[in-house]
Amino acid sequence: MSTLPVILLLSGSLRAGSSNEAVLRTVQAVAPPDVRTVRYEGLAELPHFNPDHDTEPLPAPVAELRAAIAGAAAVLICTPEYAGTLPGSFKNLLDWTVGGTEICDKPAAWVTAAAPGRGQGAEDTLRTVLGYTGAAIVEPACVRIPVDRGMRDADGIITDADARERLVKVLAALTGG
Repeated sequence: MSTLPVILLLSGSLRAGSSNEAVLRTVQAVAPPDVRTVRYEGLAELPHFNPDHDTEPLPAPVAELRAAIAGAAAVLICTPEYAGTLPGSFKNLLDWTVGGTEICDKPAAWVTAAAPGRGQGAEDTLRTVLGYTGAAIVEPACVRIPVDRGMRDADGIITDADARERLVKVLAALTGG
């Protein structure tokens, strides 16, 4: 079992080829050897949030989400903006975290990959919801790194040196390094 700090990577996009996925794949590629990154991949399996079901035993996908958060030293989010806010599926994920305590006081941040002039609505909503969960937002790790298709290689990894260096700094801020 690894004793390295785990950074849980949460994508707000269901699209495999999205800019948000490219950011998180790149975070994994640039993570220093003393940090382990784990991507949560159960977004599509989460049931619709219903407070009546936010009791033990939790639905299995919700229990897995909460366990992933509980096992992480920090959480890094990369989500698109849809219709001026978070995509519904990602807001649903966050709704399932409100009733738990796993994210409370846990360092959390986000990377916005949207083009200039876009993404503010998602950031604002994310800040509000994370406030309800009690997450400890790490301001220096909340950054905007616009990503376009020309910045990615065939595997969806960002090749732009400046973007990669900024992601390294995000990880350092999240881990206190």
